[in-house]
Amino acid sequence: MKNILYKNTKISFTDSGEGNAIVLLHGFLENKKMWKEYVTLFSEKNRIITIDLLGHGETECLGYVHSMEENANAVHEVLEHLHIEKAIIVGHSMGGYVGLAFAELFPKSIQKLVLLNSTSKEDSSEKKLNRTRAIKAVKQNYVGFVSLAIANLFSENNRTRLEKEIEEVKEQALQTPLQGIIASLEGMKIRKDRESLLKKNLFPVLLILGKKDPVLNYEEGIEQIEDTTAELVSFNDGHMSAIENKEELKVVLTDFFQ
Repeated sequence: MKNILYKNTKISFTDSGEGNAIVLLHGFLENKKMWKEYVTLFSEKNRIITIDLLGHGETECLGYVHSMEENANAVHEVLEHLHIEKAIIVGHSMGGYVGLAFAELFPKSIQKLVLLNSTSKEDSSEKKLNRTRAIKAVKQNYVGFVSLAIANLFSENNRTRLEKEIEEVKEQALQTPLQGIIASLEGMKIRKDRESLLKKNLFPVLLILGKKDPVLNYEEGIEQIEDTTAELVSFNDGHMSAIENKEELKVVLTDFFQ
């Protein structure tokens, strides 16, 4: 576990293996520990960096709003510290929003991008409203909000099958400070639409979606890569492909990294 200071805020990351640099970015209420198995696998042939985003895991909070751009700047700071000029970025959900912001701010630093259960579209008005409601809900009942939020990421048929795994995800999520949750919800709510970035086809993009994702609409997800060179991989499960479709995902990522 390593740390750097970014704007006087501790950013926690790991750095394993040698070779092509691959940065793994977790989603909302997650942290770098979600990638443990993937780090073991991919660090055999690559240099794998995992980073706790602002207000998550062992990274501290930075103000009242953690914008995707602020997160992207923090990621860039870690890469500069490690003397990495170009990397493949894999972002799960919110990590994908940060990956897109990174690609826009530092186009020369990105080799390839994986949007895992993520989207380049901005929040709809309804989704923005839901983020505001979520802020209110988490202030009123932190544990209840986190528990429900995590269970709702999995497809219905997996909620029983993966009970143990879901409990582990909840356990990690409950380590996220209240301020980290609120600041991220605020940041996701105001993030800009970056569909145009995908249309420019500046670097290879892989979009991985779950057909039964309770959080992201599958059909809308496909729309964003029409008339682009982005690849699409679809799984038959929910928002948590890293857990719900673990073995298939390892194969898909290994192919894309080559």
